Amino acid sequence: MDRKLRVAVHKFSSCDGCQLAFLNAGEKLVELFELADVVHFAEAGIVDPDAPAELAFIEGSISTHEEQERIRRIRENTRFLVPIGACATSGCLQALRNQADAARWFADVYSDPSKIDHLDTATPIAANVPVDLELWGCPVNTRQVMATVSSLLLGAPPRDDNEKICMECKRKNIVCVMVTQGQHCMGPVTRTGCGVLCPGIGRDCYGCYGPAENINGDAWGRWFEQKGMPAERIARRFRYINSEAEAFREAGKHWRDRTGPKPANDASDPSDLSPSSGPSGHLLPKGEGNKARSSTANSSNEKS
Repeated sequence: MDRKLRVAVHKFSSCDGCQLAFLNAGEKLVELFELADVVHFAEAGIVDPDAPAELAFIEGSISTHEEQERIRRIRENTRFLVPIGACATSGCLQALRNQADAARWFADVYSDPSKIDHLDTATPIAANVPVDLELWGCPVNTRQVMATVSSLLLGAPPRDDNEKICMECKRKNIVCVMVTQGQHCMGPVTRTGCGVLCPGIGRDCYGCYGPAENINGDAWGRWFEQKGMPAERIARRFRYINSEAEAFREAGKHWRDRTGPKPANDASDPSDLSPSSGPSGHLLPKGEGNKARSSTANSSNEKS
């Protein structure tokens, strides 16, 4: 290229955690600024949201009307658009409202919901505009984002890590927590990329990096069922952090349908979907472990 690669980092409804993959990069971040021209990155103090870019990283889901318009403008100004993290790739926790009575959620949180700009659903970036690559994870890590930049600088297509967590466990000689401890691990249906953080400390994977390639969620749910897990909890295993990822959404729906008619308050109670830590460290639905406070992810918009 005759000039530096123009890179932008945009934030939508999210917790900012994936942007830390850049800010925590240390010396690699300095190298990035030497190799690329960062034209917009509000968290790093560079603010020009309408600047054209060859590469734009997008953090966050689309939860408001303003965000719908802004992501379309960014797509028009960007050659290569990459959603990063579970919010951008699958809606993340914000998308839990898609399964419930969103109007009640907002009424429970805000004294006057009519003043809040929000959509009825929270959706991933790819549901709103075409994307060129997705970096999954909650959050993504420095290795993922830097590898993408490096590949594009070299004119090579970035690698899509979509194999299963189990493969990385084997490469790292990590003992299978499912086989040896009977834990309800999501590793066989979850994509790699996290560095097998949870199995590496002896606990089960709970799917924060989203579905791997060609998974069979129904079959894996049957394994959970054989181990004594109720259908409702199986559904929640799939419909949690990456609830709007198609493979997890369909598997969750399949197992939710197995539970029969839902109680009158089931779909509209946000606390019903909140995780809590059980006695063995597993993430469990409220009422099946230690009680957890319900939470609603708020939309935080970038100011132009």
